[in-house]
Amino acid sequence: MAVVIGTNLRKEIAGSLLFDGVSFKVERRDRLSLSGPNGAGKTTLLRILAGETELHGGELSFEKGTRIALHDQRPPLERRLSLREYALSGAGDLIATEADLRRLEEAMASGEHDPATLRRYSEAQARLEHAGGYAWRERLDAALRGLGFADKDLDRPLDTFSGGELTRASLARALGGDPDLLLLDEPTNHLDVNNIEWLEETLQSIDAAVILVAHDRWFLEATTTAVLELEKGHSTYFAGPWHDWRREKAARLHAASKAADRVGRDIVRLERFVERFRAASPKMARKAQAKMTHIARLEKEQAKAQGEITLLTRKSRRLGFEFLNPPRSGRTVVEAEELNVSVAGRRLLTATFAIERGEHVALVGPNGSGKTTLLETMLGRREHDGGSVRIGHGVQVAYFSQQDVELDERGSILECAQGATGLRRPEAQNLLGRFLFSGWEEQQKPVSVLSGGERRRLALALVVASGANFLVLDEPTNHLDLESREALEEALEAFPGTVLLVSHDRALLDAVAERTLAIEDHGLRSYDGGWADFVRRRAELEAPPLPEPKPAKPKPRPPAKPKPQPKRPTELERIEAEIAEHEQAVAELEQRLSDDWTNVETLAAHRRARDELQSLLARWEEVFDRR
Repeated sequence: MAVVIGTNLRKEIAGSLLFDGVSFKVERRDRLSLSGPNGAGKTTLLRILAGETELHGGELSFEKGTRIALHDQRPPLERRLSLREYALSGAGDLIATEADLRRLEEAMASGEHDPATLRRYSEAQARLEHAGGYAWRERLDAALRGLGFADKDLDRPLDTFSGGELTRASLARALGGDPDLLLLDEPTNHLDVNNIEWLEETLQSIDAAVILVAHDRWFLEATTTAVLELEKGHSTYFAGPWHDWRREKAARLHAASKAADRVGRDIVRLERFVERFRAASPKMARKAQAKMTHIARLEKEQAKAQGEITLLTRKSRRLGFEFLNPPRSGRTVVEAEELNVSVAGRRLLTATFAIERGEHVALVGPNGSGKTTLLETMLGRREHDGGSVRIGHGVQVAYFSQQDVELDERGSILECAQGATGLRRPEAQNLLGRFLFSGWEEQQKPVSVLSGGERRRLALALVVASGANFLVLDEPTNHLDLESREALEEALEAFPGTVLLVSHDRALLDAVAERTLAIEDHGLRSYDGGWADFVRRRAELEAPPLPEPKPAKPKPRPPAKPKPQPKRPTELERIEAEIAEHEQAVAELEQRLSDDWTNVETLAAHRRARDELQSLLARWEEVFDRR
């Protein structure tokens, strides 16, 4: 049975249409991904489902008694609670069920055994068992640990945690209440890869319907069973995992393109027919008129196919990543020897590594292992308490940090861009337009009032225009939609300079990195390849040695593949070729008759050729109409 059904949902924002006609069905254990560009209405739809925002049209139907939990990016309002108390506040239903069970047990011990009491007791017991029985609190604590919290954190007040930690606490609260419908808005934000993998396993196992918004492609591959795409006010539902949806979109585009091509060819054929017989005998002229009606129908079909192509290939505004061609640096870009990386006197790791010109390197490790601190120490933004680090000759660094400390907040967006890049006003305005800061008013907005997403976009614009040959990027995909992440991925793959990348986006790491530096046991270890190669090699190193395999028998050589046969023309194409030959023959005979209309043999040949051409045209019409 469906947990929730949405039918023709409509939502307006300040009088403007956000989306209309959105329909979907989500059953228990479905994991529906909401896809689409930023601003399409994904978060709004989640809040509508949670009852926090009104609906302006359509109908929502929930299974009776559905318990809903929403996790989004808003911080908790009540900061005086401890982490444990905040997480438990999402399980009020379970706490109430425990109280009901105690009350009913006392009533039954006093002799109440009427059917209503027994039924309520059975229902309360089933509810608690669904959440894991009386051990549900331990499961909630396990969720907090799975999301990176230690036991010592459980009794700390919320106001002592960072924004990222509060986001993780919100996710634990949503998971811990054993909901029937779990709504997750960017659940992978502020999680390291170990936390994300734990969340993937949890979402695959829980007995609930899940609707989620995420831009982490690897996470979507692992979790989703259906996709609802929102874009340009409309929706498309696809019952299948996310990667199948991507293939389906490509297949639909291919089919629509083929249909448009086929209809176009048919229109050309019919137009040739009409041109030949428009002024012929009355019978053929009537046929030509009928073909004109057919052409009108085909033109409508062609317009429909072209509309679907437009729909499938439409692109929302996305970031314009085009890096400048950087100057050539020395061979060694950065080199560290026994570099001690510390925070507040606590050593995080000791690093020895070298990165050479043109390398694209990923830096990975769990949250708190020292990735950002290593970057800042390497770049001289933090003091080190041992070892050495050296930036190579001719290296020009552009650093994209999580904190956006490189933004000058004293003026407008345009002034910040000009001051950081040295671009003239028209060039700076063009740069900002590519990063979605369009129009004079938007570019005059003070940097100090920008949102988190706007700050990330501005900082990326400055990196793009820097002309640096060494890009040091710390979580560059935060607040970027999926299309913009893919655009960044393509640009980094093509960037001819050197890249050092920290990211929790495993798809980005796998596509861009040629080598991976992993923080392990307070040191650095180098692995060849991107994320998938790193995971495979790490698993090989951790696995016990296998016994020596027996020599395999030689396999028989497979038979040679048959050579592909040349494509045969269709019957319609063969007839068209014959028509072209006979038209040429008729034209040549008419040219000869123009010189001598008394030649009996030429007249007879012309009559035969014209009759054969008429037969071929009639045959063509019959075959065409039969298709």
